[in-house]
Amino acid sequence: MTAPVIEVSHVTRRFGAVVALDDVSLVVQPGELVGMLGPKGAGKTTLLSLVNGLRKPDAGTIRLFGGDPRTPASRVRLGSTPQETGLPPTLRVAEVVDFVARHYPNPRPTEGLLEQFGLADMARRQAGGLSGGERRRLAVVLALVGNPALVLLDEPTTGLDVDGRHMLWAALRDYHASGGTIVLTSHYLEEVQALAERVVVIDHGHVLADDALDVVIGSAGESSSPPSPCGPTGVTRAVASAEHGRTRARGGGLRGPSASNGVRRPGAGAASWSPPAPS
Repeated sequence: MTAPVIEVSHVTRRFGAVVALDDVSLVVQPGELVGMLGPKGAGKTTLLSLVNGLRKPDAGTIRLFGGDPRTPASRVRLGSTPQETGLPPTLRVAEVVDFVARHYPNPRPTEGLLEQFGLADMARRQAGGLSGGERRRLAVVLALVGNPALVLLDEPTTGLDVDGRHMLWAALRDYHASGGTIVLTSHYLEEVQALAERVVVIDHGHVLADDALDVVIGSAGESSSPPSPCGPTGVTRAVASAEHGRTRARGGGLRGPSASNGVRRPGAGAASWSPPAPS
């Protein structure tokens, strides 16, 4: 049997008095495309930060490719795009990609990735001169250039227009079709519907549902249980929140997936990229 790429077992993570994750368990197998759906502050970003080794759980265990995610050797097959990515402003776009690529044993060609993400004409432009959407596309390029077996994407379409979102979705589908594993977070139902085969609904630090998208939406629509943040009604609320975010984004009051529909939990801010050390 093939070993899981991610194993999260009874994990709890606190930030002071705030319980960001409460006894969470999750297993991701090679080749899966998993969407983590939930409102802002649900615990999605905290969970990814534990999987990629940026933070340590207060309780429970996390394994990445069978090893400790805080060990560089465990991360050499991992690509990651946090919610915000700091880019060296004076380096050219191609130079940034080449720099990251050199930290991996079998990187993908820079030129092909820039072409795929609509950045080929900007290869010689300084990263500091890119628009927000262009920087976001470059951040996803950096996650993929190492030819990883697993990619973690935290709200990857933040700041992208419609064309940019569709371009990114197509690139991720191609990566997945080649055998890659993807875990992405979103609080927009449309994005999860466009990409994910399996959906994990998270809210208030709990996994409320983990199944195929149509099953999760069906269970949310059919729920008549009394209110509970961890029960079927909690799933309904989380899915409804994602649907509400999509409706507001289309209605003109907000401008798409860059808009927030809630308060970010502590620890859900920017994370710096650090190159893994080859095993």
